[in-house]
Amino acid sequence: MSSKAVIENASDLGGKNGNAQAYDEFDFGEIEKKALAAVAGLYEIPEGAYNFRINGKAVKRNSTATIEVLSKKNGRGLEIRVKPGTKNQSVHIPVVISYSGLEEVVENDFYIGEGANVTLIAGCGIYNCGGQDSIHNGVHRLFVGKGAKVRYLEKHYGFGQGSGAKILNPTTEFWQKEGSEVIMELEQLKGVTSTNRVTKAEVGENAKLIIREKLLTHGRQFANSEIEAILVGKNSSVDIVSRAVAQDLSEQKFSSKIVGKNNCRGHSECDAIIMDQAKVVAIPSLDAESVEAELIHEAAIGKIAGEQIVKLMSLGLTRQEAESQIVNGFLS
Repeated sequence: MSSKAVIENASDLGGKNGNAQAYDEFDFGEIEKKALAAVAGLYEIPEGAYNFRINGKAVKRNSTATIEVLSKKNGRGLEIRVKPGTKNQSVHIPVVISYSGLEEVVENDFYIGEGANVTLIAGCGIYNCGGQDSIHNGVHRLFVGKGAKVRYLEKHYGFGQGSGAKILNPTTEFWQKEGSEVIMELEQLKGVTSTNRVTKAEVGENAKLIIREKLLTHGRQFANSEIEAILVGKNSSVDIVSRAVAQDLSEQKFSSKIVGKNNCRGHSECDAIIMDQAKVVAIPSLDAESVEAELIHEAAIGKIAGEQIVKLMSLGLTRQEAESQIVNGFLS
């Protein structure tokens, strides 16, 4: 792609469900396959519901008897509806960009029915071998029904040797009804030039939110992560743990805000390893608006302990290998 394009509209696959059979002839290239494996663990077309978005177009899609994957009426993304009582099913919605200079805006809405139990696998991989920036701006809104359980996985990955940036800006918003549970796992460990990640949640009565974030930056990369959880319901809870490593000249900023409006429990923890000439900023915020709110924040930023490196080097590892082992263990 020789000139920058901004894509806001998803391709219309035709028909109500846009079944995958209409795209059996589509052949993923090696770049797309590598990105899909990295961000979604996919080496073939999965069973169940899915939507594959490649360079701004939905190229493969499938719905099931209990999960509908539809184009939004405004054309800006997907509407995914999980029927009440759906058990042990998954929805894959990976995104791949392999054009230098492409920028897209995608808005996906998920409606999780009462008592459902599903896994949502999102994620975006950007391959950029050109000189222009490639950008994915994604907004996911999850409306989680009473008693439903959701595991939400989102991985980001960048590769390619071009001078153009690989930029990912995800926004994820949750509205959790009574007794629901959401486990959110975020991972970005390689190749993304810049990211601005925003996560917001409103947690209802007896509902639980768990967030686990892993982040690695290197070179001159920049990562900003903002998490806000509002505990509105009685006996609601949130547990946030962010683990990050900043290498070389990279910069990271992590901010978390927990607002307790009822008898609730909130915990936020930020652990970061800083290396070389990197910079890390952690900004915690606790806002108790009820005398029955129990809110805790923990934060630690530091370098790798010298004795850890010495011990591993005594076993035959080089300093670089020792540091790599420590970082991998920290982020595992």
